[in-house]
Amino acid sequence: MTYEYLKDGAEIYRESFATIRREADLSGLPADVAKVAVRMIHAAAQTDIVADLAYSSGVVQACRDALRAGAPVLCDSTMVATGIIRSRLPAENEVVCHLGDPRLADLASELGTTKTAAAVDLWRPRLEGAVVAIGNAPTALFRLLEVVEETGIKPAGVIGIPVGFVGAAESKEALVANPFGLEYLVVRGRRGGSAITVAAVNAIASTAETTNDARA
Repeated sequence: MTYEYLKDGAEIYRESFATIRREADLSGLPADVAKVAVRMIHAAAQTDIVADLAYSSGVVQACRDALRAGAPVLCDSTMVATGIIRSRLPAENEVVCHLGDPRLADLASELGTTKTAAAVDLWRPRLEGAVVAIGNAPTALFRLLEVVEETGIKPAGVIGIPVGFVGAAESKEALVANPFGLEYLVVRGRRGGSAITVAAVNAIASTAETTNDARA
């Protein structure tokens, strides 16, 4: 049996993004946020993400400037860390995830929290001016806000899009309402996850919509 389908990767990308721009209402977004939103929609195949986007006005530029200056990307999960396309990072930026750190079990027990949240405490030496990408664990996002309050250390920006039924929506609302002046990008509500978070980071790192290192 022979199937008729589009096989050219670059053409698939072009048609995908053309479809997104036809179907998604991007008119209310700033130009830099709109470009990031397109990549997020592409990752999730959900054009209605736009309605749930919340962001600070400077988040894209702040994260982009930080990456160009060599800031690390601090990730809450290996899924997020793995999905970031290293070739899109402008300064060979380090992508950091501490979930395999042998100190983590004891630290989580000491703090009385999840390992993912405890890993945020291991970010402290590198948190100032970093780009934070949280796509899985609401506890990590809550802990990040606690650490910022406790220390006064501020990342350049927070892509905070954890997914789930317990704490996900609440943690994102806490980020939106943060009193610390943090730059942020979230998808309100329960949905989120690694793919959408990674898409946002990759779009911020490079404005190109098609890449040679992707095979659609």
